[in-house]
Amino acid sequence: MEVCGSLTVSLREFGCEQSLLSRPDGSASFVQGDTSVMAGVYGPAEVKVSKEIYDRATLEVLVQPKVGLPSVRERSQEQCVRETCEASLLLTLHPRSSLTLILQVLHDDGSLLSCCLNAACMALMDAGLPMSCLFCGVTCAISTDGQIITDPTAAQEKESRALMTFAIDSAKHSVLMSSTKGSFSVHELQQCIAVSQKASEKIFQFYRDSVKRRYSKSL
Repeated sequence: MEVCGSLTVSLREFGCEQSLLSRPDGSASFVQGDTSVMAGVYGPAEVKVSKEIYDRATLEVLVQPKVGLPSVRERSQEQCVRETCEASLLLTLHPRSSLTLILQVLHDDGSLLSCCLNAACMALMDAGLPMSCLFCGVTCAISTDGQIITDPTAAQEKESRALMTFAIDSAKHSVLMSSTKGSFSVHELQQCIAVSQKASEKIFQFYRDSVKRRYSKSL
């Protein structure tokens, strides 16, 4: 789970399953280590007049915590996921309609936002929605001694002095969204972006392998 100066990236084990739920138009569960999220996509569907946008679809993202009601943390995660999805989805192909993405947190053991992003992408793929590119989430933590840790656990997050999550696109490996917390230098930020771009290659390869396995079984 740690990275050294040579940009060798180590991530926890991934797991993914698509089309788990029968009611949504697309669904997926994504597991990173002990962090697990389930996603469901509904739409394109009819939209309320008050939320209608004449030239593109309206995207709504809801994050449900494992227990209790959504708090400020979930609202922040919803905004990050929504901005990332809006950057990759071709929403102009479905004007005056609504898309709803619901993310249910099953277990949180660190890197939750990146797991939500990965679950969202797999669910959007399962729904067959038009996208300009895929995206993935990578979380980096900077420990008190300056070490960069990719895909940190909850314990590693707690001990870190800075935490960053990036959404990376599959086309150019550019940053679609970033969420940061704590204190860090510009150089450390650039290092974390480089590490995240490197880590995204492994995640996109996992996407490909996962979809390949799924459709090779159904043929």
